[in-house]
Amino acid sequence: MKKEIIALLLAGGVGSRLSILARLRAKPAIPFGGIYRIIDFTMSNIANSNIDVVGVLTQYKPLSLMEHIDNGRPWDLFGKTRLVEILPPKTGEEVSDWYKGTSDAVYQNLGFIDDFSPDMTIILSGDHIYKMDYNELKSFHKKKDADVTISLIRVPMEQAHHFGIASLNKNGRIVEWEEKPRKPKSNLASMGIYIFNTKVLKSTLLESAKKGGIDFAKDVIPLLLNKKMRVFGYEFTGYWRDVGTIDAYWNCNMDLLRPESGLKIEEWNIRTNLFVRGEIGAKIPAYISKSAQVENSLISPGCIIEGRVKNSIISPGVIIEKGAKVYDSIIFHNVAIGKGAQLIKTIVDKNVKIGKGSTIGKGNLIPNKVLGLNLSTGITVIGKGAIIPEKMTIGKNCIISPGIDLSKKGLNKIESGSVF
Repeated sequence: MKKEIIALLLAGGVGSRLSILARLRAKPAIPFGGIYRIIDFTMSNIANSNIDVVGVLTQYKPLSLMEHIDNGRPWDLFGKTRLVEILPPKTGEEVSDWYKGTSDAVYQNLGFIDDFSPDMTIILSGDHIYKMDYNELKSFHKKKDADVTISLIRVPMEQAHHFGIASLNKNGRIVEWEEKPRKPKSNLASMGIYIFNTKVLKSTLLESAKKGGIDFAKDVIPLLLNKKMRVFGYEFTGYWRDVGTIDAYWNCNMDLLRPESGLKIEEWNIRTNLFVRGEIGAKIPAYISKSAQVENSLISPGCIIEGRVKNSIISPGVIIEKGAKVYDSIIFHNVAIGKGAQLIKTIVDKNVKIGKGSTIGKGNLIPNKVLGLNLSTGITVIGKGAIIPEKMTIGKNCIISPGIDLSKKGLNKIESGSVF
C-alpha cells in the first residue's frame, strides 16, 4: 500500500522528571486537562493533517497507552487504508531487546516503513502539548527541496540549554547544531518533529547504527550535517509546551484556565478515547450542589462538587465534599476529597482518598529532598491509589508514593519537601 507520507510516533519515554506521575504509566499516557491524555494532542494533529498511517513506538509501561489508543478509531485512523499500529520492542531477538534511543527505535522498525513505501516519513514525539498542521511543514519541506526538515521554536535563552539548538542561514538551512549546549548560540530549539525523505532516513539510520548511533538529536542530525545534506529548519510560532517536569506539567494545565495563554483546546479539535475502561464515556453529567462554589475551573463529567473549587482542573468521577477547598490543583479521575479538606497547588493521581479535615500544600517552601529544584515551586504530588487519613497535614513540594496508606503509618504531619 503506497503512501505519500506516514508518521512514526515516539511514545516509549520513561518520564523520570515527572516522578510518580510516570511511575505506573508511560509519559504520553498521563492525563491532561480533565478528559485528555498527553498523547491526544499529537494523535489529533496527525488525524487533522490527514496522515492516515501511524506507527506508535511504545516501550515503558505501555499497557494504559495501548488501551487508550486501541484501534485508532477515536482519531478516525481505522479501516482498510487507515491504521494505527502499536510497535513495541522486538524483545527476545538476538541483536536487540529494547529500544536504545529515538533513532534506534525507528531503525528497528524500518520494515514497518517499507510496508507503505512512503516518499516522506514524519517522526513525532508523543509528550508535547501543541496544535500543528503537518501539511504546512510538509509544504515547506517540499519547497526547500530538503532532505530533512526539523520543526523549531524560539525559547527563552535561559532555557535553551535544555534543547537541541539550531543556527540557520538566511535561506532557513541549518548550518550548526548543538544538543543541549552549555552556552547556546541560538534560541531556536528543536520540537522533536522531523520530516525525512524516506530514502535519506533509511540510509542515514543504517549508517548511524553501524557507528553505534541511537539518537536523532545526538547522532543522526550531526551525521546529516557532516555529510552536507539539505537540512532545513521550519520555525513554528504557535503554542507548544514540553511537559517533561512537574512544574511544566502543572503550568501547562493551568494555561487552560488562562485566556491569554494561547492554549485553546476547544478550538483545536483535540480528540480522545472516551470509552476506555472507567473513563468519561461511562460518566453521568457533573453535579454542582447549592453549597458548591466554582471559580475559573474545569469540571469534567461524573463529578460531584459540594465544596469550593478555584483555578483547578477536575477530572471525571471526582467527589469534593461539603466544606472542602481545592485551589490551584489538578485532580485526576475518581478521587474522593472529604469534608473540610484543603488542597493547595496539589496534583492528585487517580483513585486517591483524602480524609476529612486534611490539609495538603501548606507549609514552608522547601525544595523536595529527592528532586531538588525540579520540585521547588510549591507543588505537592499524591500518587495513584494513595490513602490520606483524616486531619493529616502534608506540606509543599512533597511526594506521596502510589498505593501508600498513610493511615497505617501513625503520622499526622508530613513536612514540606518530604518523600513518603
